[in-house]
Formats: sequence, C-alpha cells, structure tokens
Amino acid sequence: MQDYKQLIVWQKSHTFALLLYKETKFFPKEELYGITSQIRRSALSIPANIAEGCGRLTDKENRQFFQVSLGSYMKQNIICCFVKT
Repeated sequence: MQDYKQLIVWQKSHTFALLLYKETKFFPKEELYGITSQIRRSALSIPANIAEGCGRLTDKENRQFFQVSLGSYMKQNIICCFVKT
C-alpha cells in the first residue's frame, strides 16, 4: 500500500478536479443536474480512484482502479470538448 498523495498523477488530478469545480460555478443554473454534475463527478472520480487503488493490497486490484481513473479522464475530455462547442 502506498501513499497516494505522493503520486504526481494524484496531485495533478486533484488540482484538475478543484479547478473544474470552481469553473462550473459559473455554468447556467439549469445545467446543475446535467452537464455540471457530469463534469464534477467525472473530475472527482479521477483522483478518487487513484486513491482507492493505492489502498488495495494486490497489484492487479491497484491497476484496475488506475484503469477506471483513466476511463474517467477520457470521459472528462469528451465532456470538455462538448462544452467548448
């Protein structure tokens, strides 16, 4: 088990999630339960899954949570592309 806070990927994803939470404050109120919620949940999922993976006992479990985190990152990219258009 390793300290997830020491991982650069966790630090950057945590900073990214905080940034997106701040930015979505300015989204229209009618989007609170739509795109705003999607952005916030997927952004928070990235560092959360990294942390959870670090708490697992086997490398296989650890990799599984890192893969889920990568999937959340990819989802976040699609959502951000959608919002920009």
